[in-house]
Amino acid sequence: MKLTTKLLAATAIVGAGAAHATDLEVMHWWTSGGEANAVSKLAEAWDATGNKWIDGAIAGGGDTARPIMVSRIIGGDPPAAFQFNHGRQAEELIQAGLLMDLTDVAEANHWKDIVNPPSLLDACTVDGKVYCAPINIHSWQWMWLSDAAYAKAGVPVPTNWEEFAATAPALQAAGITPLAMGGQSWQQNGAFGVMALALAGQDAWLKVNKDKDATVVMGPEYTKVFEAFGAAREFSAGLNVQDWNQATAAVIDGTAGAQIMGDWAQGEFAMAGKVAGTDYECLPGLGDAAILDTGGDAFYFPVNSDPAITAAQKELAALLLSPAVQVSFNSAKGSLPIRGDVDLTTVNECTQKGLDLLAAGKVVPAGTELLSPDTVTQLNDLMTEFWSTPTMTPAEVQKQYADIIASAT
Repeated sequence: MKLTTKLLAATAIVGAGAAHATDLEVMHWWTSGGEANAVSKLAEAWDATGNKWIDGAIAGGGDTARPIMVSRIIGGDPPAAFQFNHGRQAEELIQAGLLMDLTDVAEANHWKDIVNPPSLLDACTVDGKVYCAPINIHSWQWMWLSDAAYAKAGVPVPTNWEEFAATAPALQAAGITPLAMGGQSWQQNGAFGVMALALAGQDAWLKVNKDKDATVVMGPEYTKVFEAFGAAREFSAGLNVQDWNQATAAVIDGTAGAQIMGDWAQGEFAMAGKVAGTDYECLPGLGDAAILDTGGDAFYFPVNSDPAITAAQKELAALLLSPAVQVSFNSAKGSLPIRGDVDLTTVNECTQKGLDLLAAGKVVPAGTELLSPDTVTQLNDLMTEFWSTPTMTPAEVQKQYADIIASAT
């Protein structure tokens, strides 16, 4: 979404409109079963302080929620806090002076010393000022596989992408869709990003996403990725679902063999009572390149005219990074904490794999930190067009992808 200079200049910031200073409306797009459970941990922690969490959940994911949130803010009726992915999504709101400077909170609570990796706090920092509170590390770089589906098909659970592709016919013969994929554009583009990092390699991925090198998109490393993505499109035939958690549910009930989705899928497995290593398996980097992209979620706090609400906003920002909240929220969400000094000895083996990769420094920035929202939207649209158009070839989408990267900022 573009915010025009004229519109921003005409915007008047008014009070948040809460019933009293400690009632804070918090907007987010966490509405699946696992996500709602995780949000409840935040609400419980805030309410326990004597304040009140007013939940402003918006169904439909970030693509639906972000324009609504922005409209509220520029329309003079901002919530007290809202969730974005930390990175470049809030650039224009910050430039327009609509978001609160949290530098004093960050310094008082030593965020620079506790946030790991440092890139997460860097993604909240503009011109030396901190504008958001990072709350977790989410990585797209996972494939989730159903033990029951592979047992029914009579083949071993794959350990990498190549094995997955080789076993796909056996699943199809057993009436199982090999790859669960929802109909939202961010899902297709996100899955492609996972495949690109795993199959093209870190160097090529960084040249494309960080350096905006379109020649690499047209090179042999990425040609392999686009061809694999074309095969993935065929593997998903037969399962018609829209939301990501509906695709996850297909893996949970064994009607699909696998899903490429971020670690937030773990919240759905947990809510269904499924056990990692017994009911489902997880492959970071598709089993080919065990690495995490360290994106995630952060909370931003719009400027308002009520000093009491401003004080409460800063109190909430500090609470989000407290050790107890970090443990309770991330354990439910399936994500990793942004601080390494908390006790996570009870996490499952998939979360432990993520922690081990984080400790080993096997990380790259998330695409949302490297690409502008406009570029991400263009790529989302392109990849969903490819996914829903069987006549569109991998070579055709590769050329269009290169054109978008060439003009990216």
